[in-house]
Amino acid sequence: MDCIFCKIASGEIKSDIVYHDDRITAFRDINPQAPTHILIIPNEHVPGVGDMKPEQAGMMSELTRAAAAIAEQEGIGKSGFRLVVNSGPDANQTVDHLHMHLLGGRAMKWPPG
Repeated sequence: MDCIFCKIASGEIKSDIVYHDDRITAFRDINPQAPTHILIIPNEHVPGVGDMKPEQAGMMSELTRAAAAIAEQEGIGKSGFRLVVNSGPDANQTVDHLHMHLLGGRAMKWPPG
């Protein structure tokens, strides 16, 4: 498989990893949109939200729990942060591997896009 996120999770491609366990990897975005911009991915390849199988139902919960822990680790847990999951081309999902953006370190605006 030629998925850049799979290669980051496996260590084949080096990245600024901030969290890694047997199911989740998180790393700093190379094009940050906020002072803190971290991508959180499942180590298992899943193209997007709509591609999750029933047995993967807990995956979003795992990503969210990791995001909360990483936000605390990054010092933005109390001040606040935003979690974003893009799904499909109209949502600007540019890598076909399920991922969550953790954004923080500044005040966020609404609407976001």
